[in-house]
Amino acid sequence: MPAHRTWREILIDGALAAHHGADLLFGTAGIRALEAAAYRTLEPFTLMARAGEAAADWLQTRAPHGHLLFVAGPGNNGGDALVAATVLHLAGRSVTVWLAADPARLPDDARRAWTEACTANVPIETLHTPASVPATAAAIVDGLFGVGLARPLTGLHAALVETINASGLPVYALDIPSGLNGDTGQPPAPDSPVIAARGTITFLAPKPGLLTGSGRDATGDVALADLQAAQPAHDGVIEADACINAPARWLLHVPRRRHNGHKGTYGSVAVVGGAPGMVGAPLLSARGALYLGAGKVHVVSLAADAPRVDPAQPELMLHTWGTVDAADMQALAIGPGMGTGKESEAALAHLLDRMLSTRAPAVFDADALNLFAKAPALLARLTQLAGSGVPMVLTPHPLEAARLLHSDVRTVQQDRLAAAKALVNRTGAVVVLKGSGSIIAAPGMPPAVNPTGNGGLATGGTGDVLTGMIGALLAQGMSAREAALAAVWLHGRAADDLVKAGIGPIGLHASELCTPARRALNALLASDARR
Repeated sequence: MPAHRTWREILIDGALAAHHGADLLFGTAGIRALEAAAYRTLEPFTLMARAGEAAADWLQTRAPHGHLLFVAGPGNNGGDALVAATVLHLAGRSVTVWLAADPARLPDDARRAWTEACTANVPIETLHTPASVPATAAAIVDGLFGVGLARPLTGLHAALVETINASGLPVYALDIPSGLNGDTGQPPAPDSPVIAARGTITFLAPKPGLLTGSGRDATGDVALADLQAAQPAHDGVIEADACINAPARWLLHVPRRRHNGHKGTYGSVAVVGGAPGMVGAPLLSARGALYLGAGKVHVVSLAADAPRVDPAQPELMLHTWGTVDAADMQALAIGPGMGTGKESEAALAHLLDRMLSTRAPAVFDADALNLFAKAPALLARLTQLAGSGVPMVLTPHPLEAARLLHSDVRTVQQDRLAAAKALVNRTGAVVVLKGSGSIIAAPGMPPAVNPTGNGGLATGGTGDVLTGMIGALLAQGMSAREAALAAVWLHGRAADDLVKAGIGPIGLHASELCTPARRALNALLASDARR
């Protein structure tokens, strides 16, 4: 076993550990480039030996005591598993290896790992048909397939994944959970099985698919072993496909509170929406804006019978349509509960026209996005505004994204990074594609994948709160991208803090997000000030 730590956790309470380069995400092509660069300078088998040693070290700290069952596949991921099993066996740990491959057809490094395991008398069983998990096993280590898999699992390998998942034992994956696409966070086909891991140690660099789509559920906690071979990634020689959203990317741009500031210093934001029967949505957005620091928050409802005061939050200023001039606002949040009728379409057209002269930044959500998908002329005006430099953020969920892209939810979810970038190319705006591992994409920059949040956010109104939070940060002068990064991270962190406090995920509701989001932001600012 190595005397020093050869891996590190890359996510701690949803925040990034302070390690250079650990926030960059590389897809299969980038990982292959890193491997090729390493092979040019290292002796054969070096990367596999380092990966296996790091995995063994990690398993000693994470896996429960007792017998470990390693399941090794036909490629280098299987070789990593064989090395780890050998290291643990020689250290006195009880292990067994199921080899779901022909040893004679293994790649060179994996064949060497198999030879060394045999020499060390590691118990190895070559499988040709599915087997039952030994009753003595305390945990299972998944080393079937790594990033190279781009096809659905079939036959023996599919059966093994199903057997592993059905065992009820904790599962620990090497590099990525077998069956998961490391680029997209989805299986290659809807019915293809994927390992459900309690933890994953990934090699060389984190992969986008570990943090978005189905990846969050499949991977569990994530650790990184860069194998002392990731310097080309850290130096930017090999371009990253994405990055992890973390406070380090936006915290310095959050305006601090000055003693001589006043409510005008921190901007006025108007939330526009609230068609008949949907007046609660803009109220939720407005509360999100208030708790993230907007100096003044106005709610402009299209419904004539909308309330004139919010008893739960009387600080909000409530208006009917036509009584507030967008020119007086430092930011607009448009769409929550807006509806898609003719009156709503006319209101959106009016706001876009006003923005041509005021150039106030805006965030568009919900029915505003549906109106853009419905009316090409409105989408053209939006694109014109973005092209002229007006800061804008779109916050679609997958169905809204599909409508804007003239696609379907399945296509959007099958490659969330690609869908977010396609929306940026179509509109010129910053895009937040909501969902597990929300994607924040902006023109000319690699997208960011958000690590915070949980299933408790899957309830009505949480997106409205996020819209208000983005609007508040825009009103305070943050750029569109930085406002989106900050609000998405804080929104997810609020949900995480609520779950830790026993409030959710079941039954968590949108109104509860505001207070912990405010607390998280102030704690970050205080910590940053002390540093």
